[in-house]
Amino acid sequence: MTKKKRKSKVKEIILKGIPAAPGVITGKAYLLFDEEYPVPQRKKVSEHFIEKEILRFKQALAKARSEILSIQHRIAEEMGMDKARIFWAHLMVLEDEILIGEVIANLRKEKLTVEYIFWEVLEKYVKVLSKSEDEYLRERVSDINDVGKRVLNNLVGTKQKTLENIKDKVIVIAYDLSPSDTATMHRKNVMAFATDIGGRTSHTAIMAKSLEIPAVVGLESITSKAENGSKLIVDGSRGIVIVNPKPETLKKYRLQKKRFETFEKHLIKLKNLPAVTSDGKKIALAANIELPNDVPSVLAHGAKGIGLYRTEYFYMNRKDLPSEKEQYEAYKVVAERIAPHPVVIRTLDLGGDKFLSQFELPREMNPFLGWRAIRFCLARPDIFKAQLRPILKASVHGNLKIMYPMISGIEELRQANAILKDVKKELKKKNIPFDKEIEVGAMIEVPSAALTSDVLAREADFFSIGTNDLIQYALAVDRVNEKIAYLYEPAHPAVLRLIKTIIDNAHRERIWVGMCGEMAGDIVLTMILLGLGLDEFSTSPIIVPEVKRIIRLVRYQEARKIAEKALTLSTGKEVEDFAKARLKKLIPGVILEKRKK
Repeated sequence: MTKKKRKSKVKEIILKGIPAAPGVITGKAYLLFDEEYPVPQRKKVSEHFIEKEILRFKQALAKARSEILSIQHRIAEEMGMDKARIFWAHLMVLEDEILIGEVIANLRKEKLTVEYIFWEVLEKYVKVLSKSEDEYLRERVSDINDVGKRVLNNLVGTKQKTLENIKDKVIVIAYDLSPSDTATMHRKNVMAFATDIGGRTSHTAIMAKSLEIPAVVGLESITSKAENGSKLIVDGSRGIVIVNPKPETLKKYRLQKKRFETFEKHLIKLKNLPAVTSDGKKIALAANIELPNDVPSVLAHGAKGIGLYRTEYFYMNRKDLPSEKEQYEAYKVVAERIAPHPVVIRTLDLGGDKFLSQFELPREMNPFLGWRAIRFCLARPDIFKAQLRPILKASVHGNLKIMYPMISGIEELRQANAILKDVKKELKKKNIPFDKEIEVGAMIEVPSAALTSDVLAREADFFSIGTNDLIQYALAVDRVNEKIAYLYEPAHPAVLRLIKTIIDNAHRERIWVGMCGEMAGDIVLTMILLGLGLDEFSTSPIIVPEVKRIIRLVRYQEARKIAEKALTLSTGKEVEDFAKARLKKLIPGVILEKRKK
């Protein structure tokens, strides 16, 4: 008997990374292999050529600066100044006197070609930053690499590779993508991208949202798992890339894409309809934003207001603090475009996983529990006041509200309000108009705040529940630690009971309660949150239509019964299974993704 030849099977590989831009795309991989700058040869130069080498170095720096300014100008025109500001970090590297001085000093000492000396110095900087415990500093390695490649290419006379000339429709795979790379992508041909490195505050992640193509970063091994031409699925909403997907996987994602496209058509009908239950209960449905350029997405997806304006992103990727005038203009633009609907501006929330180099924050063992958010602002009233002033000035242009992050008790709320009162007095003395009745709320994301929310509710105008931190603190689960990710359960009975406590205490004092954490966009739990009495849901713009659909289909009285039943269950899994069953009954055929455990 002759043996039948086995067909070679290509193994399906599923990689989990960080969602950078939503959407699902299937296509072929295009590997970009220029993650490292060119290594020049080690050549000696004679003493009388040193000055010429220095001149060559300065010319290469000047040319690189001109190139970056040109890109920055183009990005400002196409995407807005907020995205163009990213390139300030590149210009800072080119103007770094310590780096330039070190290159010239080493050139005189070692008498080697300037490109080799420059490469040596860059390598040293990259190694130091790569080992940093500070995520923000680690991610700045891509800035140094991008500038390094540009200067070295100018020194050796080679052209830097770009993505603008890609002829076929592809999914770009790279170790990392610099802002220069993403800026030159041709939207018609680059359908999506995925990278080995990068985090939530990386420039690549920030730029991805503006490009409006699916993207996943921080995959660690995508460049070693995929080959040129490999079939890929990029799920930018869930942060998943599938290499060589099986036929059944492709079928599943085709259904998901078809469902999404069908829902997009339904979105046109939903956009201008109110978020009101089938028995007449009105719910505020808002969106979360990071920058003024996110406003068009808010309006396009039918949100009626902004429930969380994360102002710390306005401070990132720059060499100085934003001026009060700059902040005023940004807040004014958002206020005017969203009016008459509300805009909740969260005051500066840095620390934890968000670091700003210009503040020189101390290194901490537990940054999520350290000197951050309102604690930092109370310790630096000069910076706090410099933000409160422009918010108040902009309040006359729309319906602005102020929210303090990470309030842990009544003392912090009172201290923050005292500083706000001082700022109001300053403006009043100068006859500068502002909304004297502006609402001031507290973000409830610490268990101590949840458990004393009855006290806080007497002195706050509203609450917004920040579930991302509340869950991790309540369950003692580091939400960025993959090893214990299975313990991070939004449906955990302890979490639901804390939320009920917060809402009940707020309503007793007749103040409203919103939710701006990721849980607000979890459609499995929408009916439970609605039934618990949540007044406002604020989520990423793209999720708004799905939450609205559920709100409009369910009866409020039915949602209350669902919430009451959920509170009697013993585990997060029981709650989740129960919630899924009720959602499937409400929307037959709804596709619910399996949660990663």
